[in-house]
Amino acid sequence: MYQEYFGLESPPFDITPNPKLLYFSANHREAFNHIMFGVRERKGFIQLTGEVGCGKTTLCRAMLDQLDSHYCTALILNPILDPKLLIKSIAIEFGLQVKGMDGLEIMAALNEFLLEQTAAGKEPVLVIDEAQDLDFGLLEQIRLLSNLETDEQKLLQIVILGQPELRHKLNDSRLRQLRQRITIRYHLNPLRYHEIGRYIQHRLSLCGANGVPDFTSAALWRVYLYSGGIPRLINAIADKCLLACFVKQKERIDYRTVGLAIRELEGRL
Repeated sequence: MYQEYFGLESPPFDITPNPKLLYFSANHREAFNHIMFGVRERKGFIQLTGEVGCGKTTLCRAMLDQLDSHYCTALILNPILDPKLLIKSIAIEFGLQVKGMDGLEIMAALNEFLLEQTAAGKEPVLVIDEAQDLDFGLLEQIRLLSNLETDEQKLLQIVILGQPELRHKLNDSRLRQLRQRITIRYHLNPLRYHEIGRYIQHRLSLCGANGVPDFTSAALWRVYLYSGGIPRLINAIADKCLLACFVKQKERIDYRTVGLAIRELEGRL
């Protein structure tokens, strides 16, 4: 609705994890580099944690976009399954035809596929999002996947993404074998106050903005106070602010406009 008014080519504050709009704060850049290093150097297990809405999935998609044809990838977004269905989902994501197979047959097919990929010079990478929802049995099943190996190397790189609860879960003594295999760990923090304006301007510019709309310093402070620097919340507030400016035919977003957006988000209008 407001895109034409502001001359935007696409929605700048969509909450879907679009890697094309990823803003690399210092923290996000470091997290991205940790993941890429772990995958390219074949470090086995890689763990990325962060609060809800901090950009873990967006970073993950950006990482997958950076991997060339040397890699084959599988992405599991909703891992709340039983162990058999989890392995089946992984096999399907890698493009295997496993319909009608039992658990042992699926595991054998997956192992054969990984061996073939390795022999062909390709490196399989498995990414599991929302890993904090995995129970101990599923996490143990993922650990067992890391046992697929040759005498020289692991057949599968595994990246697990999750909320801070994942760190607490992995500290349980029952998962010490898995914890010992995680060689790369990084915790993604929210944006800092001085990064809020850059983040908003970054997304506006990529979507075609030419100097408008403009957020005042007071507006940015109020965005920060409400969002705590969480990108998903910043997006939600900024989207409402742009809509409010369109309705009022304004180009500047001030402190009161952000307050209006916050009240609308919380249903207090």
